[in-house]
Amino acid sequence: MILSDKRILEEIDKGTIIIEPFNREYLGTNSYDVHLGKHLATYKDRVLDAKLHNEIVGFEIPKEGYVLQPNTLYLGVTMEYTETHQHVPFLEGKSSTGRLGIDIHATAGKGDVGFCNTWTLEISCAQPVRIYHGMPIGQLIYFAVEGEIETLYNTKTNAKYNKPTTRPVESMMWKNKF
Repeated sequence: MILSDKRILEEIDKGTIIIEPFNREYLGTNSYDVHLGKHLATYKDRVLDAKLHNEIVGFEIPKEGYVLQPNTLYLGVTMEYTETHQHVPFLEGKSSTGRLGIDIHATAGKGDVGFCNTWTLEISCAQPVRIYHGMPIGQLIYFAVEGEIETLYNTKTNAKYNKPTTRPVESMMWKNKF
């Protein structure tokens, strides 16, 4: 079950959902709009290796915007820091973003109960498109959880994306054993 606008507000009042900064204007019927932070990154190497720590090069989006290019993966970050203690958060693109040919995540749209951080975005585009810091980039949708949670994400010792940051975070696949 997806939480409605009223239910999202109730959960914010209870402290089970935290969105900072929060602006009532960005609350939709059953979602909350998030915005593009000022930091982007690209991988140093064109060929990535899942077993290696692939380094990224970060930069800030200039005031006049930044033109994304096709065939390049950009890592971005939401302006909003979020915490979700009793619900499963999903990050999806806004229809207006999609209609510009921008994808904001390759596969990682679901968060875990206990996720407390900004969201790293895996941004790609269909054609060159200029983006801006602070533009609406996606929307968070919250799902109710059936049953009790045994281990919240923010309490897992092996959680790879648990360190709070305002910058994009590269893949930590290399930390897996395979």
